[in-house]
Amino acid sequence: MAAAQELVVDEAKILKAVQSGIPLTITTFTLPHEIEIYIEQVLAIFLRQMGQEKLKDYIVYCVQELAINAKKANTKRVYFAERGLDLNNTDDYKLGMTTFKTDTLGNITHYLQLQKDKGLFVKLIFQVKKNVIYIEVRSNVTITRTELVRIHDKLARSRQYDNLEDALSQVLDDSEGAGLGLVILVLMLKKMGLDEDCFDVIGTESETISRIIIPLDKARLENLTTLARTIVDNVNTLPQFPENVMVVQKLINDPKSEMADIGRHISMDPALTADLLKIVNSAQYMLAKKVDSISEAVKLVGMRGLKNLLFSYGSQKVLGDDTEEKRALWDHSYRTAFYAYNLAKNFKKDHNLLDDVYVGGILHDMGKIVFANVHPDLLRKIKAFCSEKGMPTSTFEDLSAGLNHAEIGAMIAEKWNFPDHLVSAINFHHDPLSALPEHRDLVFTVYLANMLCEYERGNVDFDQFEPQVLGSFNISSKKQIENMLDHFKAGFSREKGDSPH
Repeated sequence: MAAAQELVVDEAKILKAVQSGIPLTITTFTLPHEIEIYIEQVLAIFLRQMGQEKLKDYIVYCVQELAINAKKANTKRVYFAERGLDLNNTDDYKLGMTTFKTDTLGNITHYLQLQKDKGLFVKLIFQVKKNVIYIEVRSNVTITRTELVRIHDKLARSRQYDNLEDALSQVLDDSEGAGLGLVILVLMLKKMGLDEDCFDVIGTESETISRIIIPLDKARLENLTTLARTIVDNVNTLPQFPENVMVVQKLINDPKSEMADIGRHISMDPALTADLLKIVNSAQYMLAKKVDSISEAVKLVGMRGLKNLLFSYGSQKVLGDDTEEKRALWDHSYRTAFYAYNLAKNFKKDHNLLDDVYVGGILHDMGKIVFANVHPDLLRKIKAFCSEKGMPTSTFEDLSAGLNHAEIGAMIAEKWNFPDHLVSAINFHHDPLSALPEHRDLVFTVYLANMLCEYERGNVDFDQFEPQVLGSFNISSKKQIENMLDHFKAGFSREKGDSPH
């Protein structure tokens, strides 16, 4: 397992290690991005073999945080040595730390090469023994008393925080790496039903060892925190759809209704009429001529398409787009809808799916909009922290909210009596393999469309796409993704002027 440089995950070796209790080791001198991805892949397989996939995001964060801290500790050694400063001298330590971050970030390649030349490494060890996971991050440097005191101080302070909101509100200590990250690590352990006693940092004469012990009989994902209850309360007090939309919904569900009656009721609402005509005349329907008649539009959209329009229209009316944050979320949602529609059109050839994936794409992030309504400042803090750490925002939304935005969105969809397949598209757009088989075409399409948007924005890499979803679309290479995106981006740019928002 030490041949991490090859970036090839040996699944058979991981399975053998889990079954026999053999430790898996990964050693790196500079912790490049490829190694971070490799570590995540190893952990994903390691945890899957033990039936603990739900712990993955939490454990990956903990491991990567400790590995980054270990790399920084090694960088600190070569930086202090180059400046002729003594880490163990209090005055030298203060002097060195005032410029450490700025100097090393400005010339990181130089300092990483010095670490490698001096043989300073970071070693990760994963092992399972008697239903207990042991994780160690080791570096071949000795931790100083000052560093150890600061780390234990941060761990002690972490006890005062019950959720991410409290932790993010503290003033960050820019001089040290072992700041907010370790507080979040303890919150991750709490989220898994564990406490800070499961984590320790140990110094020996030749090594610094950070150790996490996870007894699987105690590990569980807690669901509700204070912030989650606030969000759930908000969901419970959200208004129903506008009355005029509900009237049209009832007409659609009434088998005695005539299309003319439905068209007449829609015509009584100028905004709904305008949106319906805008959608029917957009690139989605690819009509040969512009449609001006609402009755003709209703016929073209059909009952299923009209139902979906009402779900989308009503949701946006209730949730609003009155802030820049929400407008950005809706813009992303429309791009996802367009990509989902084109995926279904090119790969699935199912007319009903075409209608469903478009509205599924529009509504997939509605939980984020509720989240923004409840705690807009927290959402911004989460994004900033995730960006700094290179971590998925869903991990921290789950940590802070107790329920992630997909689950919150699904709760709202159920409250508003959305059909099961749309609830699934919202609920599982980050976790497609958890969807029921009968909903998978829709969920897989919305998931892939959302991932294409994230890939386009540089937020994910090709190896982070779910292989089973890619396989269902016969996609096997990064080049296919990029070619597809080129076509979709061009199409969306052409259609953007006609989008109903």
